[in-house]
Amino acid sequence: MSILSGKNSFPDNIPEIVEEEDEVLDLTLRPSTWADYIGQDKVKSNVHIIIEAAKKRKEAPEHMLFYGASGLGKTTLAHLVAKEANTNIRVTSGPAIEKAGDLAAILTNLSDKDILFIDEIHRLNKLCEEIIYPAMEDYKLNLILGRGPMARTMEIDLPKFTLIGATTRLGRLSSPLRNRFGATFQMTFYSEKDIKKIILRSAQILNVKIDEAAAELIAKCARLTPRVANRLLKRVRDFSQVKGHGLINSEIVKKALGVLEIDEIGLESGDRRIIEAIIHKFNGGPVGLGTLAAATSEEEETILDIYEPYLMQIGFIERTTRGRMATKNAYDYFGIKIKSDQNRLI
Repeated sequence: MSILSGKNSFPDNIPEIVEEEDEVLDLTLRPSTWADYIGQDKVKSNVHIIIEAAKKRKEAPEHMLFYGASGLGKTTLAHLVAKEANTNIRVTSGPAIEKAGDLAAILTNLSDKDILFIDEIHRLNKLCEEIIYPAMEDYKLNLILGRGPMARTMEIDLPKFTLIGATTRLGRLSSPLRNRFGATFQMTFYSEKDIKKIILRSAQILNVKIDEAAAELIAKCARLTPRVANRLLKRVRDFSQVKGHGLINSEIVKKALGVLEIDEIGLESGDRRIIEAIIHKFNGGPVGLGTLAAATSEEEETILDIYEPYLMQIGFIERTTRGRMATKNAYDYFGIKIKSDQNRLI
């Protein structure tokens, strides 16, 4: 039975639960030690070895690339690498580096063994990519000064730094850039057991009282993603403070999730809209991404980055050469009978 079934039982004057992220709390909830970083054990083990080996050689760690869905801890891991390596970290993003001069300014202000973290590195423009190649390989910055016949090149030595890149679209990275990273790690979705541990830890930091059953319920709705888990915990905390007595139990969680229109496996209104569009409007698929985006009034990037990874993870949609298709699991979950011409899904 869906948690949403109880959402209409609330009074109309329930205060709106705003989903604005509190940046201060997000920083507080971010793990600050390896022990606090729950999950991604294989990635942590390999990264730890790279750091320890670099320490013994008294060198900067190798350039590292983290890829995976949004909210899985790529940025957090980069900060932990800096802390473990006992060095500074400079944080920027691909879209923020608009021209070569911006990148040159960042690189020349680094110190020896500093870590440069570039989020959404797949959105780095091609000119900046050309500059970063020699910086990563030879720790040199090649600049062109002037234009036309008076143009000349200048080579600047850079400190031995470590570049850590994070991306949700590994395929969007050019091969030359991708191949210059010494280590590439995939961040996978978490287990419900690990998500529950994260929720209990975050609740303790936020000084929120929560029982085991409530933590398990939130974990099931957290889309196997720590960022979503913490966001839900904060929204449930808000609801508990306004409509409850401060203690988060299963009843409070169900009521809060009902108001947020999130069901027992974490599907939101956007997820349901996508699945129902594929089934009802396109006869189960296949349907192209652009067509699906137009039918659901969602941006293609939003479907690719927010909705599709989780829907594929739980086996509700599949990609084919012709487009997206709804699976038998999706039909069963929504209680829709597969038509005779859709027996291929069974």
